[in-house]
Amino acid sequence: MSWKKVMVITGLLASLLWQHPAGAAAEKDRAATHHSRMLAIEKKELPAEAPRFVFDSGLKFEYPDAIRGIYVTGHSAGGSRFNELVKLIDSTDLNAMVIDIKDDWGNITYKLPKDSPFTDISQNLIKDPQAMLKLMEEKHIYPIARIVVFKDSTLPKKRPDLSFKDGKKIWVNGRGESFVNPFLQEVWDYNVDIAIEAAKMGFQEIQFDYVRFPEGFENRDEQLVYGMGEYKKNKEDNIQKRVHAVTDFVAYAREKLKPYGAKVSVDIFGYTATLPEAPGIGQNFTKISENVDVISSMIYPSHWTGYFGIAKPDLEPYKLVREYAKVENAKLKELKNPPISRPWIQDFTASYLGSGNYQVYGKNEVEAQIKALNDEGITEFLLWNAGNKYSPNVNYTIGKNTKK
Repeated sequence: MSWKKVMVITGLLASLLWQHPAGAAAEKDRAATHHSRMLAIEKKELPAEAPRFVFDSGLKFEYPDAIRGIYVTGHSAGGSRFNELVKLIDSTDLNAMVIDIKDDWGNITYKLPKDSPFTDISQNLIKDPQAMLKLMEEKHIYPIARIVVFKDSTLPKKRPDLSFKDGKKIWVNGRGESFVNPFLQEVWDYNVDIAIEAAKMGFQEIQFDYVRFPEGFENRDEQLVYGMGEYKKNKEDNIQKRVHAVTDFVAYAREKLKPYGAKVSVDIFGYTATLPEAPGIGQNFTKISENVDVISSMIYPSHWTGYFGIAKPDLEPYKLVREYAKVENAKLKELKNPPISRPWIQDFTASYLGSGNYQVYGKNEVEAQIKALNDEGITEFLLWNAGNKYSPNVNYTIGKNTKK
């Protein structure tokens, strides 16, 4: 058929449709249906199976037999203390560092270039993060970037709308700390973008801390002024909205970090494993565990009250940790793809508990916690000491071959 004939027939059809409104309407409906189908086909034909982009930092790290790590502040990582901590790892069975990249106040611990969107919150604590990571690569020290997420006293000063307001002022807790709002996508992206930069530098894992609402939020959620973003449409109560926001952030961050080859871990209150969920802060142990590679419960004996029938937990580190491990193991066993369990344990003295309620923590107390974990089949752990001063002469693999 010639092109001219096609044009004539097309013209006649158009004329008929114009003369018969019902036909025109039907044709319009068919066109709309066709357009919808074409959009659906286009979506289906996206190259979902195409090879995923994977970023290469140029650094190579092997995952150890089991992570046995220490916490390192930005000040320690950028100062002379770092060499001492490297020597500690070199001379023991420790093999990992959790290094502050976004700290408890919302600052980035290394200097960023002027064209970075985060240059105003970057501090020159870690002078040369690339050199630091290169040394860690040479020493076979597994690098984990700690990013404090929703506790942030820096961002609210610039963007009060991303925080919680008490009247017209930014709300602060009893320690003078602010939080940003977990309901808001912009807050998610802000933290995920910082995490991506850490992964691009060569950090093998991003550990998100303070992935929660402020403590006791259930007692003030009706008084504070804040947005709920997309969660406003959710018909569930505020408790479930908080749980969804926290869990959704974790799942979102993990997906965004996949192209950079970084594992995702989350710090979580130990007591959440003993509850269906922590109502105020929005942490649900099971739901978060389903969306991470590693779950790191903070199980410092000093932080517990009379759980597990132990009146003074700080005095009984072995018993406390082992009882907790039993509860956590039972919860993780219910999951189809459970994450690695890597709890935070105590290497500090909690003198604030008062006479008779605490003991000086050292070699024996640290080993008691490690042995308790190993006796329940948990072989990974992280040591917390805010000043990065760790007990000498500790056997970090004590009880490792003990079977349940």
